[in-house]
Amino acid sequence: MKVTEKDVMYVAELANLELTAEESRAMVRDLSSILDYIERLNQLDTSYVPPMTQVSPQSSAAVDLAQRDDSLRPCLAHEDAMKNAPATDGQFFKVPKVIER
Repeated sequence: MKVTEKDVMYVAELANLELTAEESRAMVRDLSSILDYIERLNQLDTSYVPPMTQVSPQSSAAVDLAQRDDSLRPCLAHEDAMKNAPATDGQFFKVPKVIER
């Protein structure tokens, strides 16, 4: 698949990114290279490879932590959370606007 500069500019606009002409050309080159590599991987016969549900050993600490039992614990009271906020309207946090469309 060939990535065009138009594709890159469309995605950049969706992500609210401003790219220079040089950055745009680099993204076209890099994304095309990634998609070419994925196409090469798609040509491999993986019919003999069993599906995996975990890519890390079951004994790792990260997996053990991710598989802990869920338990209810007390949460921060709404009033206390509002006290910690730099700005509120009394009920909700106030945050600066980040999307300007």
